[in-house]
Amino acid sequence: MYVLGKSEQEVGVLSSMMNRHGLIAGATGTGKTITLKVMAERLSENGIPVFLADIKGDLGSLAQPGMMSDKLQSRLDEMGITNHSFRSFPVEFWDVFGEEGIPLRTTVSEIGPVLMARLLSLNETQTGILQIVFKVADDEGLLLLDLKDLRGALQLVGEKAKELRLEYGNISSASIGAIQRGLLQLEEQGGDVFFGEPAISIHDLINTTSEGEGIIHILSAKRLFSSPILYSTFLLWLLSELFEELQETGDLEKPKMVFFFDEAHLIIEESSKSLRDQLEQVVRLIRSKGIGIYFVTQNPTDLPDEILAQLGNRVQHSLRAFTPKDQKAIKQTAETFRKNPRLNVEEELTNLGVGEALVSFLDEKGRPLEVQKAMIYAPKSLIGVVDEGVKKSTIENSSLRPKYAQSIDRDSAYETLAKRIPEPEVLSEKKHTPKVPPKKKTELEKAAGSLLQTVGRQIGRELVRGIFGALKKR
Repeated sequence: MYVLGKSEQEVGVLSSMMNRHGLIAGATGTGKTITLKVMAERLSENGIPVFLADIKGDLGSLAQPGMMSDKLQSRLDEMGITNHSFRSFPVEFWDVFGEEGIPLRTTVSEIGPVLMARLLSLNETQTGILQIVFKVADDEGLLLLDLKDLRGALQLVGEKAKELRLEYGNISSASIGAIQRGLLQLEEQGGDVFFGEPAISIHDLINTTSEGEGIIHILSAKRLFSSPILYSTFLLWLLSELFEELQETGDLEKPKMVFFFDEAHLIIEESSKSLRDQLEQVVRLIRSKGIGIYFVTQNPTDLPDEILAQLGNRVQHSLRAFTPKDQKAIKQTAETFRKNPRLNVEEELTNLGVGEALVSFLDEKGRPLEVQKAMIYAPKSLIGVVDEGVKKSTIENSSLRPKYAQSIDRDSAYETLAKRIPEPEVLSEKKHTPKVPPKKKTELEKAAGSLLQTVGRQIGRELVRGIFGALKKR
């Protein structure tokens, strides 16, 4: 059992139940971050890799040992703990923008049309056009690595819209224009740096140290979180990669990896029903691949019932009851726990102190235990912000940094479609005067011609897409 706190006795999550997913909830300032850190520490110590996003900058301190303070000593005394130790944990820092961690990238082809449409805030009609663009690129073997590749494919489809209509349906110039504008806005937010090579290999996130401890992968997300749709779409893509790449394993003695999704309410906002349905499917099926997902949010009601019902391990910190809506949410939250006749859950939800929580975990048969009131243990790592020197040293000495630090811009759809191939000048044999050379065709025009000859046929190199439209590697 991964011990997280203390009630009448120690409480925590069974290792075999970690992939049954979970929830860490509570109002701002009630102790969610400490709970997350303690859970990440326990997982790392037991050889389980962790991925989490550091929005506020207070999770990177997992890389540093903690220090005693009067406040901490008082809490340890209150809990009767006399042997608390401090230590650092093995950490990798990542950053989509490459500023506060190893650059983390994927390609346009890999993220797929569904999540790309979410990034670009497209409506249903525009999303359908974007799916056509991806299909055309896949069929033609055009590599969509970065945003300029996607622009090239958009131009190709736009110019040949009439010829493609018979196979794919109407392709309006207005929709093409809307997608182009969305790409421009994405670039202005800095989202273009996320697309390119080398793309992250999901297997580099499921690793341990030579001593067998799980590495804690921390996404530096302070800047990324300023674009909430980019932040949440990135995490959805990462989930889809784990889902598509990993093999079925069934129930393991301990999970391969645990994924924490902070500010989880953002996955619901700005998401279509179909996307939410697909997320529910991922949450339901990914546990058979050895992955545990833990949603971190202020209120459990932020999540759809279909997802909330699958979160077996729960740590609920205090909630606020300022409005009738808040009071209704508290009542709903109380009803989701297995009742404890010795505990008034609804009353406790508003009276919990900082670092206290109502906890309910699964037993060895996967049944929820009675809800208990517990005090969460203090972390062994530093409470606060990581020292910049420690962070910089960790990044520079990472064994993964040489693999991902330098971006690569190889020939892809943009270069293929933009390249001009000159044709030799032909002289007349009779008059020995130069003929007007034929019009030079761009690769865009040649590719379009080739496309029209192959539309509707199964092409051997056609790519396969899975959940969220993400690319399946085969």
